[in-house]
Amino acid sequence: PIALIYLRWGNRAAWMGALVSGLLLSVLIGPVRSIQYVMPFGVMGVLLGTLWYRRANWATSIAIATLLGVFGTFFRIGLLSVLSGEDLWLYGTNQITNLLEWVFLKLGLLMQPSLPLVQAVVVGMIFLQNAVYLFVVHIVSWFLCDRLNTPIPPPPNWVQVLLDSVDT
Repeated sequence: PIALIYLRWGNRAAWMGALVSGLLLSVLIGPVRSIQYVMPFGVMGVLLGTLWYRRANWATSIAIATLLGVFGTFFRIGLLSVLSGEDLWLYGTNQITNLLEWVFLKLGLLMQPSLPLVQAVVVGMIFLQNAVYLFVVHIVSWFLCDRLNTPIPPPPNWVQVLLDSVDT
């Protein structure tokens, strides 16, 4: 919605929309959840609106917004770790360690995953999750904004072919 506000009414209106959304969420569900929305999703809406307004291709907008999403994920992990008094990064690392140990066992590898490997997998999964999320956001926005006469840049040819094959 914030990207659509940017496309229709510009930069100032998009920032106002993000701010008003944050304030409304703060009243409805509390300031902690509100901060978790504004960073990264409110800022990401303005960023996507800016990139789409400037006709950036999908690869560029997904890559830049993925970096913002990864930063937002680490922001949320840090914020919630401070507020809860628990180290959520350690929790995520333990979960990925258990997953990698299970994968290694299934592959017949008799070794324990190293800490750098585990943390690289955690960061990689955060990047992958954000990239997939933003790809889906682009597809949904492409359909929605086209119907609202506020088009965004067209998808790459391979996505267009996939979407055309789904229609038939």
